[in-house]
Amino acid sequence: MQVSVTVNGQLFQRDVEDHWTLVRFLREGLGMTGSKEGCGAGECGACTVELDGRTVNSCLVLAVEADGASIRTVEGEADHGRLSDIQAAFARHHAVQCGFCTGGMVLSVRDLLRRNPTPTVEEIQEGIEGNFCRCTGYQQIIEAVLDVSGQLGDAADGGVRHV
Repeated sequence: MQVSVTVNGQLFQRDVEDHWTLVRFLREGLGMTGSKEGCGAGECGACTVELDGRTVNSCLVLAVEADGASIRTVEGEADHGRLSDIQAAFARHHAVQCGFCTGGMVLSVRDLLRRNPTPTVEEIQEGIEGNFCRCTGYQQIIEAVLDVSGQLGDAADGGVRHV
């Protein structure tokens, strides 16, 4: 089947097998490898992308279901090689270790901040609960979100405003 999608602002038309998932199409059909297939069951969040304005697990969406859609992947975060504010905060706070979960985590954080520009720690935890990270222990990710949302405290209290 032929699929026509706009990914990160660019239109693509490709033939795909009817059983291909969206994550497979993005990776193998378009060469966009930022989305990872971790569990294949929608449990880990490594494959998170934005599909028509809402985050989805791309391992649970067939590529043919995305026909005509607008998709944003982590490759669409940086602007001409300049990291987005979220990516820069992740780098500053060492919220990136192995990098496997990072693409999905960044897009989930973007969605959270779109809905709630100044989330509490508990709201951040809830906002990223569908994204598993086995390396960071989440504290650095939470600090990065507090940073990008302008909620970090001063150095006297350890850098994090406790909310």
